Amino acid sequence: MLRRLFSIRCLLAVLVVCVGVLMVSAPAQAAVDSYVAQYLRVTEPISLDLNGQGETRQFSAKDLSAGKQLFEQHCMNCHVGGSTLPDPMVSLSLNTLAGATPPRDNINALVAFLRQPMTYDGSEETFWCRQVPESWMQSEQVEKLAAFVLRAAQKAPGWGKDTFER
Repeated sequence: MLRRLFSIRCLLAVLVVCVGVLMVSAPAQAAVDSYVAQYLRVTEPISLDLNGQGETRQFSAKDLSAGKQLFEQHCMNCHVGGSTLPDPMVSLSLNTLAGATPPRDNINALVAFLRQPMTYDGSEETFWCRQVPESWMQSEQVEKLAAFVLRAAQKAPGWGKDTFER
């Protein structure tokens, strides 16, 4: 009887430890969006072009997941799947971002655009895209948002295109 009671206590102790480990590790895994891992192919930190002059910055899967969440909250109404609903000819594809004036195919350029949105040819302010002042979104948040857009433009199937590719 004593041996059985001891085995049940050991089993309960092991169960409590296992549940504790799962609860501690689950938030870290939950912080990475499955879209980021599967379609953007980010599980380890990646380097993204910071300024078009060879400098890069590391972004983790968690950073890109935070950027995706910001994109979904603030940008997806007009930019679902990397398209641009107010102007379908100007998507968020990598080629289109690179062809803008000034180019918007690096982190700093996308941040500058979000802080002061300009038309595609850079000739005037645009009101199609909301201005994102520092009082609304801190630099770190805007950079994560820009990193998500840039990585999606690089890797997401169908991003900014009128047909879906796999």
